[in-house]
Amino acid sequence: MISDSSRAARPLSVRDHDRDLAGLTYVYPVLSRRAGGVSVGINLNPNNACNWHCAYCQVPGLVRGKAPVIDLEVLEAELRGFLHDLVHGDGLRRLAPEGARVICDIAFSGNGEPTSAEAFPQVVERVLALRDEFGLGARTDAEPVPVRLITNGSLMAQARVQQGVSRLGEAGGEVWFKVDAGTTAAIERINGVHLAPDVLARHLARCAGLCATWVQTCMFRWDGAAPSDDDVEAYLEVLRQAGIHRLRGVLLYGIARPSMQPEAVRLSPLAPEDLEAIGERIKKEGLTVRVSP
Repeated sequence: MISDSSRAARPLSVRDHDRDLAGLTYVYPVLSRRAGGVSVGINLNPNNACNWHCAYCQVPGLVRGKAPVIDLEVLEAELRGFLHDLVHGDGLRRLAPEGARVICDIAFSGNGEPTSAEAFPQVVERVLALRDEFGLGARTDAEPVPVRLITNGSLMAQARVQQGVSRLGEAGGEVWFKVDAGTTAAIERINGVHLAPDVLARHLARCAGLCATWVQTCMFRWDGAAPSDDDVEAYLEVLRQAGIHRLRGVLLYGIARPSMQPEAVRLSPLAPEDLEAIGERIKKEGLTVRVSP
């Protein structure tokens, strides 16, 4: 069950994605502006370790590394208790404002790259089973609650990651795949990793072939400068190389919460109209775009 501390917790906010809100190791709720309701988060990186270092990351104490060994029994017990409170208890009323009291998804997100967990495919199976146990899968009165993977896609060449992503695809899930830039220099500056754009495009194409895939893109000002026309064109070229026809669309968003990384002083949000203009440019490629300033 949800810990007693969560029962007195502050209501959820799109500006506060505290992973400790429920007092659990692996499970936490957030109010997702992109998903449109209460997202049940699965944090497979409670050690705050990630193989990337994104300049805009809100995780305090972020370190380089991978997910620890996952205690599957603890994760299952936490998720079962949490879903029971939301579905059969008063969890939605306590945590969400009126108008957002709906479970919009179960999302593999958290404090690092979720696919770095060795047990990722096993976790996917357990999460899907619990979704169905609580009547959130196939149902006659509403759409199934999707299970989403929010990922930087860097480990897509690994068989175990492909296994988990493929299983999500079979179950009607989605992947939100991070692409923030389209040059090696910009990727290194923004995401803190040396990665060639063509490799990023191959990872994206592989993912989209296994599961419905949205590109998730954060854009902002760096030292006061907005992304240039050349920056946006290089970004679009990554999507073209991956195959526009393979992608569901782009989730384009700005900075809503402060970065907890040293680079935070260099970042500032784009004006909503600037994000919308970039969104219009992406739409000309034939993609659906959802903009969240």
